[in-house]
Amino acid sequence: MADAPAPRGNDETGARARYDILRTARTVAIVGASDNTARASYFVGSYLLGSSSYEVFFVNPRATTVLGRPAFASLADLPTTPDIVDVFRRHEDLPAVAEEAVARGAGTLWLQLGSINDKAAGVARAGGLQVVMDRCIKVEHARFYGGLRLAGFDTGVISSKRQIVARR
Repeated sequence: MADAPAPRGNDETGARARYDILRTARTVAIVGASDNTARASYFVGSYLLGSSSYEVFFVNPRATTVLGRPAFASLADLPTTPDIVDVFRRHEDLPAVAEEAVARGAGTLWLQLGSINDKAAGVARAGGLQVVMDRCIKVEHARFYGGLRLAGFDTGVISSKRQIVARR
């Protein structure tokens, strides 16, 4: 039976813990990275390359490059151990990715928005990794480092409705 989705943010990491993870990390591996500009992994990779000091690695066994950088077939092929493994893979693939992250000695398994998998989280925690689920690393980084303000989002409310400003 598949893991049932839990409420949003169902992980042990509060805002302070996520901030600490992002503050101390030096390397991020994006598993399931794509060079397709319409994919979320492309936006996240592009953002991290342009707006952070992280060394970013792309993992995709079917790609040779992503965003002009080499793509690696697996976490085991990376030249260094990633502090954060940010995952863009199908729900059923997540436990295997967690096992690979543990075997590689990563520090954190980060599952993107909409991605909650208790089995993968259990594997990662048992292997000593921190776990973040159902959070976008790009959004969290922008929140903690001022990137949301650059886009005009510092009201605490994000809405697609156009704001009407009264003119005098």
